[in-house]
Amino acid sequence: MEFRHKPVMLKECIEELNIKPNGIYVDGTLGGAGHSEEILKKLNTDGLLVGIDRDEDALKSAKQKLSKYENVRYVHGNHDDIKNILDEAGIDKVNGILLDLGVSSYQLDERNRGFSYMGNAKLDMRMDQSQDLTAEIVVNEYSEEELTNLIFEYGEERFAKNIAKNICKKRKEKKITTTEELVEIIRASIPLSKQNDGHPAKRTFQAIRIEVNNEIEPLKNTIKNSIKALAENGRLAVITFHSLEDRAVKEAMIEMEGKCTCPKDLPYCVCGAISYGKMVNKKPIIATKEEQEENSRSKSAKLRVFERREKK
Repeated sequence: MEFRHKPVMLKECIEELNIKPNGIYVDGTLGGAGHSEEILKKLNTDGLLVGIDRDEDALKSAKQKLSKYENVRYVHGNHDDIKNILDEAGIDKVNGILLDLGVSSYQLDERNRGFSYMGNAKLDMRMDQSQDLTAEIVVNEYSEEELTNLIFEYGEERFAKNIAKNICKKRKEKKITTTEELVEIIRASIPLSKQNDGHPAKRTFQAIRIEVNNEIEPLKNTIKNSIKALAENGRLAVITFHSLEDRAVKEAMIEMEGKCTCPKDLPYCVCGAISYGKMVNKKPIIATKEEQEENSRSKSAKLRVFERREKK
């Protein structure tokens, strides 16, 4: 299956990155290479793009799509390791970094990957197919308490306790191995009168996917390390798709602004706050009405941008 992924807020991302023709840029979530292709169009032969993705299917597809460009380095890895990736590439500072978080259209549409609650597939949900932890392991081996906590915290699902209880009850009868089986359990766990906010399995599938791919826990450090990797006036642009991601990104960026937290009556700063720059927009950028109508996955997207500025 072709790796199809319509880039969200493409125009806004390219504008906010403020691309220099001879600059070094990182696409930490290469995916379908939609954003990367636009970045490369603005680079000259002295410029460089580093494309990172943990999904080997994405890398293969991107290499084909970007085959006419010679100034691209492809890395099979995780944007959480951006510092090590740049160190190994011999790159000290970059002019811009883009992170398009969450699952891609291809991963949702590719039935064998098990990300979608539509249709039927094996419970997998791994972005990196080489890792051991799968959705099947989470669903069948986590304790009822662990399932309750992750569905509530990562899915913000108010019926988490009931869903976890029914998962554990069902798996005693038979191992749960498919998305269809899991969807049926979730449907039966939520009162019919409360199943009016999208698909009933949406929040639980999101929670399990986040757990399998460890999407939230390292995110703050990823943002901080990305900002530290920026050259003066370099920019980090991050697209999030749910409140947990957005909250983590916002909090990390606020921390990196390094605002003094000392009492106002102190004559000088003793808290040791270090400023690495500032957020370009106080409120996140959202997709235009036109884009939301054309691409439903852009409706929940938020774009936050941070600019590196050394304190003089």
